[in-house]
Amino acid sequence: MTLVQLRHFIELARAGSFVRASDVLCMTQPALSRSIKALEEELDRLLFDRIGKRIELTAFGQEVLARSQALVEEAEQLRHCGRALSPEDSGRIRVGLSSGPGALLSAVILSHFTQHYPKFHVDIVRSNTASLAQMLRDRLLDALVVDIRSLRPAPDLRVTDIAELDGVFMCRPGHPLARLARMGFAQLNAYPVCSTPLSEETARILVERYGEQAHPAVLVKLTSDEISHLVQVTQDTDAVLLAIRASAPHLVELPMSPPLKTQARFGLVTIASKSEPPFLPVIRGLMREALREGGADSPPP
Repeated sequence: MTLVQLRHFIELARAGSFVRASDVLCMTQPALSRSIKALEEELDRLLFDRIGKRIELTAFGQEVLARSQALVEEAEQLRHCGRALSPEDSGRIRVGLSSGPGALLSAVILSHFTQHYPKFHVDIVRSNTASLAQMLRDRLLDALVVDIRSLRPAPDLRVTDIAELDGVFMCRPGHPLARLARMGFAQLNAYPVCSTPLSEETARILVERYGEQAHPAVLVKLTSDEISHLVQVTQDTDAVLLAIRASAPHLVELPMSPPLKTQARFGLVTIASKSEPPFLPVIRGLMREALREGGADSPPP
């Protein structure tokens, strides 16, 4: 078998049809069929069930797909090994971002690759940490930037480049609370609080600081995985936002007494058994630049 055949197989599994896969691969359908048939004959097992005009991976095909993706990824990384990316390089980068990192990094990553590596395909996926971690394990993503307090520790995941950013309560300018020089929990609790899903550690800190009524299950009235929606609601209404300060620079930080003193811990997550892809130093540099509040401020490569 060859890497070319494996690439054909991966694309066919992704497309779910010979017509769509052959279009993407810029080859004829008969040529693609011959490539897949030759691979099946060498493996002595069917990779696809043919159901009329539809195809579905067999159980064996699903196993081969995972291994094929790993082999093709390793071959691509080997091709770039030992050198930095150049503007002429092409490829695909698939990065998962949870809510806070997504607000800070999505536009930064897209703009940087557009300006410096225009031949790259860049896929940004925004979701909750658990879903992103599963997509990483399924090889649907190459790397994640998430709040690692919401990530279940596991030996198959590598977490690096941790940055800490302060979490605070915020409101719109002109909000009744924005005029206060100091405020307690009772004053905050008079208004609806919104946030992204919070970690158990943040819940514990809230209860320690302000009592049982501050538990997110009681305190938080509006929840969304998408921080930009919550920022907009906070700008338009009297809602109060609990989030990292950097996610909403135009909002007013509330002077809580006692102070909240909680931090989000954003980390870069990859598969531990995989070698580092050539674009990861670029992502690492962009992450450090965007999250410089956490202490790392070196520019992207």
